Amino acid sequence: MPKRRTPKGKNEIRELVDLLRKSNNTVVLTGAGISTASGIPDFRSPVTGLWQRMDPNLLSVETLVSAPELFYQHCKRIFTPMLTVEPNPAHYALARMEDLGYIKSIITQNIDGLHQKAGAKKVLEVHGHLRTAYCVNCLQEIPLTTLLQKVDKGEIPPLCPRCQGILRPSVVLFGDLLPEDFIQAQREVATSALLLVVGSSLEVSPVNTLPSLASNLAIINLTSTGYDPMARVVLHAEAAAVLTAVAEELT
Repeated sequence: MPKRRTPKGKNEIRELVDLLRKSNNTVVLTGAGISTASGIPDFRSPVTGLWQRMDPNLLSVETLVSAPELFYQHCKRIFTPMLTVEPNPAHYALARMEDLGYIKSIITQNIDGLHQKAGAKKVLEVHGHLRTAYCVNCLQEIPLTTLLQKVDKGEIPPLCPRCQGILRPSVVLFGDLLPEDFIQAQREVATSALLLVVGSSLEVSPVNTLPSLASNLAIINLTSTGYDPMARVVLHAEAAAVLTAVAEELT
């Protein structure tokens, strides 16, 4: 097991740059911490985390079925602000590193679509996304904005224009199975030379099992994770600052 290095800043950035240069297959795993600089709260922070202000079970399959009005009210409140946020320097730095050939793919736990907005091309969204909603009956897809417009007009639950089935967001709810992207993410990490984790506490299962598949690991996160002792480099710092510096070095 590689010896963990105590984060000191510049030295760790140089080590990370060196790892990226030597790796011929780097995969990135991002969590909520990469998007906080864009104004999206994370989920588990003691004070500002989303789950400190609401019961996570409100965004569950059970609530969708048993209390649709409550479910869609919270969908509107939580998802609507995310539709207009913009990427921050961390997203742009990763897209730049992908363009330069240092990153093969990005696996994200986030549903905000900011990696794609920043220009990233290969993104695996293991918790779904906010671009569309779909009918639970016929699987017809519509823009998520159309679902939210239906909710605004009092159509709860919103119904499919094709078959009148119930429409729901294309995000992974509590009680859902993970999408095919997660199976592909497992393959990507297992065959990678380096997994770079950015902005994730690595507490959410089963995504938190992915680092155990990696042959080499580096972590950028504000707080400690359970995988820190296994990592070649650990930086407890803001993702935007670190990734911007790394991208500049690689350029």
